[in-house]
Amino acid sequence: MSNSRKTDQKSSAADRMRVARAQAERSDRIRRRVVVGAASAAVLALAAGVAFAVGGSSGSGSDAAANGPLVVPANATGDGGTVITYGKADAAHTLQVYEDFRCPFCEQLETTTGKTIQQLADAGSYKVEYHLATFLDKNLGGRGSRTALAAAGAALNEGVDKFKQFHDVLYANQPDERSDAFGDVNHILDLAGQVPGLKTDSFVKAVREGTYAPWAAKVNEEFDKSDVTGTPTVKLDGKKLDVLTNGKAVSPEQFTAMVKQVTG
Repeated sequence: MSNSRKTDQKSSAADRMRVARAQAERSDRIRRRVVVGAASAAVLALAAGVAFAVGGSSGSGSDAAANGPLVVPANATGDGGTVITYGKADAAHTLQVYEDFRCPFCEQLETTTGKTIQQLADAGSYKVEYHLATFLDKNLGGRGSRTALAAAGAALNEGVDKFKQFHDVLYANQPDERSDAFGDVNHILDLAGQVPGLKTDSFVKAVREGTYAPWAAKVNEEFDKSDVTGTPTVKLDGKKLDVLTNGKAVSPEQFTAMVKQVTG
């Protein structure tokens, strides 16, 4: 084989490697993907903008606290205390929000339209029922979703408003979902410091000891029993709202229009 031909082959191989590397880097930047989980592995793929739960419950596995007694936070609602309800209890309509604290598309919805979602609840247009999940821990590894959810349970025990404020702080400071920063209790407590009056002695103790870890596992089990397979999913009086378009959250104006269309 001539040296010229060897050189051409090497150049061609190098070109292919450069193209493959560029595609990989591009894919890494694009945050429109499906999270696909299996019993022994998880992979990331491009998708239409929803994090999908596949492979069942993430459980609380290695967390020793998750094996402790089930303690349901004060102010929890729903079957077995696995729902968090925000807004006026007598509101004529109900908005169900299904989320995972590590889900980047949930973060996009909350940071884009979350304020409007809350304002409509405060105005009595509906009450909000939060159904939270921890499936991204299994799909991506780590314990950030369930540690954040257990801490959210501790916040709920302090008050529904404290939960809502802490919920918003978590999304405003969400790390890349492939990172397990929310699995660090000290980091979670630092973020809790952004909510005035939340870091009581009882809250800090509950977060450090994982008091609500079994509850977080129970909440995720209820998510798994639902017909919801991806986050974020938002339903108003049972009707699913298309809160993501081409992987981007709808605007506050678009969301308000959807609500008016359903509620009349």
